[in-house]
Amino acid sequence: MIRVALVAGVAVVAALAVAVGPLYAADRFRDLREPTDAERAQIAALADPGGLGVDRIAIEAVDEGDAAGGDGASAAAGPAEVSVRGPPGRRVLFLTEDVLTDLDEDAAIGLLAAEAGRVATYYAEFRAVAVGAVLAALSAVVTALVPFESGFAALVAVGLVSFWAGRRVQYAADGRAADAVGADRVADAFERVAARRGAEPETGDWSTWFEVQPPLGDRIARLRERAAEEE
Repeated sequence: MIRVALVAGVAVVAALAVAVGPLYAADRFRDLREPTDAERAQIAALADPGGLGVDRIAIEAVDEGDAAGGDGASAAAGPAEVSVRGPPGRRVLFLTEDVLTDLDEDAAIGLLAAEAGRVATYYAEFRAVAVGAVLAALSAVVTALVPFESGFAALVAVGLVSFWAGRRVQYAADGRAADAVGADRVADAFERVAARRGAEPETGDWSTWFEVQPPLGDRIARLRERAAEEE
């Protein structure tokens, strides 16, 4: 009974850590502020096409050195980060100032629509449950709650199913964003932000099979294919 409780506790704690941990860490360790009235109105206008709704908005300042490159294809142009964190009822939209001051409107709309798609498909919640399930299976093996052979097989199965399902959920989220604002607009937004960070969107290979989120290059390719089909 103790081992069962331990395994269940590991699953719950892991899921909560994944679901709530990033929100706590951002509030505690990032330099955040509330948006001004003008910024709040601007964000609402940018978020409306994608249907994004959150309970709170937090803006992070961008160092002048990071923003020196303007909107060019340089890592010095600023991170242009947009993310929604926290469980339902406590969702917070985090974004860097350069999204409002330096990123073109179409790219900002695409990024916010992508986050709206992840919220609508409960991607973050799925990932939290998946991590909890994998760690629960692992703890069941470690504590000898189940025989090693069957427990290890279950661990592998749970992990593979979680990775596969997580990718499907992310693609579904991108699909919702494409439905709302257009596939090309979302793909353009991803490419623009990658260029600002000086990164090349990677495509998947065997090393990415064990990642819940598909590589950005694969997501962009799917969006481009969808846009071509809709023409």
